[in-house]
Amino acid sequence: MRRFLFGPVNSRRLGRSLGIDLLPFKTCSLDCVYCECGWTTDKTMRRGELVPVDAVLAELDQALPADPSIDYVTFSGAGEPTLHSGIGRVIAHLKSHHSRTKVAVLTNGTLLGDPAVQEALAQADLVIPSLDAATDAAFEAICRPAEGLTVAAVIDGIAAFRRTYSGLLLLEIFIVPGINDTPDELAALKRAATRIAPDAIQLNSLDRPAPDVSVIPVDSETLRRIAEFFLPLPVQTVRRRNADEPPPWNDPELFKRISALTAKGPISLGRLALVTGLREGDLAKTLARMDAQELAVD
Repeated sequence: MRRFLFGPVNSRRLGRSLGIDLLPFKTCSLDCVYCECGWTTDKTMRRGELVPVDAVLAELDQALPADPSIDYVTFSGAGEPTLHSGIGRVIAHLKSHHSRTKVAVLTNGTLLGDPAVQEALAQADLVIPSLDAATDAAFEAICRPAEGLTVAAVIDGIAAFRRTYSGLLLLEIFIVPGINDTPDELAALKRAATRIAPDAIQLNSLDRPAPDVSVIPVDSETLRRIAEFFLPLPVQTVRRRNADEPPPWNDPELFKRISALTAKGPISLGRLALVTGLREGDLAKTLARMDAQELAVD
């Protein structure tokens, strides 16, 4: 029986993803009102070897050769993965022993200012920090942080990590209606995102029950307006396409975004899919349509 791995699951963003959880339930530096895992029971900023690294490596060495179709090993689970002091050792092992598999880290971003954490995540292919607020009031209301943690420190830390990290960085923003969707809060988030300069912003909203029952989903039209507000930053929404929604391969605005991304230099289909938020199949159709219209995709 696996203690530290879960899945693999078919992820819209990451393909076939094997999850890895380095934490006792539920250890985190935040206690977010929307967290699908429930309320935090051990709120801390102290790092440590919270589960034995050797046991984690043994599970990975057994699981990965048995399922060569896995695209990503994704650090997530019920808490903040960078609280584990051995995360860098696990990533290094994956890169040296299972180099075909990519590594993704889903993080709340609270420890990214720590040089030890920056070094630990340096070899990851994809890091997705979250930033749900850029003012103290919204940060306290949504994230309920560990004592002494400020939103300014979180933003500083993500920005510092971005300067040293050479992999793909997507900044996830979870919209909580009535708290971080006001003009002032969105403006503060945009300023912070501009400073961080991620490869793309991912807008997210409630999809599963939240521990705080007052948190509600955001409708697709509101998400679209918020996405437009963040322009010209690259932005995508984490949601399924509605049945009556036009297919992406007929969207001239998407054509412009792809042309701008490919103009910067060669980019793989997988990376382009992550940055645009499209399934690779939809992206392939979009590129084919652009090629047929003789639009620049090189």
